[in-house]
Amino acid sequence: MKEFNENAYENIRKPVIKGRAEALSLKSPPPKGDVLLELKAFRDFLRDRGYRVTKEREAIAETILRNRDHFDVDELFLSLRTKTPISKASIYRAIPLLIESGVLAEVYLENGHMHYERVYGREHHSHLRCVKCHSILEFSAPELTTIEKRITKQEGFKSEGHKFEIWGLCAACQAEKN
Repeated sequence: MKEFNENAYENIRKPVIKGRAEALSLKSPPPKGDVLLELKAFRDFLRDRGYRVTKEREAIAETILRNRDHFDVDELFLSLRTKTPISKASIYRAIPLLIESGVLAEVYLENGHMHYERVYGREHHSHLRCVKCHSILEFSAPELTTIEKRITKQEGFKSEGHKFEIWGLCAACQAEKN
């Protein structure tokens, strides 16, 4: 299992980090990269909805907000365990709140584990996922949003978002076969 790396970019070849506050549940985004202000926005979200602000929730949120990689609960747990005593149950209870707040999103299910990514302050993007080395390439495709709008209007459907993922072999894994 790869270790959760808060500053990792090794599996993401093209980071897409541009503001997109209108799609988020948090009131207004702080400046990108300001983890303390982002954490304050998460605390405000919890208070506004009547949830307690706990040290565990803050530690989980801060670790996720500092992360630039995709991860699963086990990787997050290992990272947190070195800093603060925390249970997996606390992580599993915090995840729905982080998703609802707009800090976190489910990305894909692999080997029975859901993988997540930080989405707060990031542009909507899609993924190319290598089934051999498990690398992930993020890309923006505004035409997908255009297609989504056209189809939902045509069908009278109210969209709450979309996911688009292509899986196959990355260039490096293809080169190994030859």
